[in-house]
Amino acid sequence: MSVHGSTDGADPAAVADVEALMRGGDLALLGRMPWSSNATFLVGLHPAGTVADDGEGADDLPEPVVRGIYKPLRGERPLWDFPDGLWQREVAAYELGLALGWDVVPLTVERDGPFGVGSLQQFVDADFEEHYFTLLEDEATHPQLRRMCAFDIVANSADRKGGHVLVDAERHLWGIDNGLCFHMEPKLRTVIWDFGEEPLPADLADDLAVLVEGGVPDGVACRLDPFERESLRTRARALLSTGRFPTDPTGRRFPWPLV
Repeated sequence: MSVHGSTDGADPAAVADVEALMRGGDLALLGRMPWSSNATFLVGLHPAGTVADDGEGADDLPEPVVRGIYKPLRGERPLWDFPDGLWQREVAAYELGLALGWDVVPLTVERDGPFGVGSLQQFVDADFEEHYFTLLEDEATHPQLRRMCAFDIVANSADRKGGHVLVDAERHLWGIDNGLCFHMEPKLRTVIWDFGEEPLPADLADDLAVLVEGGVPDGVACRLDPFERESLRTRARALLSTGRFPTDPTGRRFPWPLV
């Protein structure tokens, strides 16, 4: 079963089954992801009752039904400008995308695992040779890239590297590593500046208007403080007001490394 989030045309029942498995199935550690600044683990999800409580024994198990990326609170390095609990922002990013109907973040849930509470995101079977800069060369991806650009502006993404844009076998684009989002202060650092000064597409504007008028969705609001919630709506309101994607006149609002 390989349903990533709730992609257009995906069977809703299959999506619900994956979410139920991620929330309540047995979790087996498969390995630690390299090059991650915080402890990040590849895990397999199995039907309940399959895996020992300590998450070990993965070598003796059948192929997992779903693979996921587990980021426990215990594995986070403290940051001076973000509070502990970056995993909460991973979940909030998914909930924001879900509420907007943008399907830009893979299915992400709160989950208790071998190292305690954290986020669990469905693993994307991506072509890891591709990233933002290669995808930009294909104009067919531009509508999805504009949507991700708008998402990052509203979510105040501070770390949208090129390698954090994945493409799956259906050419659907996913934004991963969303822990550095939702700060109340301007923190936008992204590689997606190529649409600067372009008009905001009407369909994205309509979705953002719902956020501005209806308020921050409960699944997001419960993981942010009041100032962050209000800043989220303010950014959406500002993007709607200008009606155009912003530019970076400083030339410094990029993450490092770029990929």
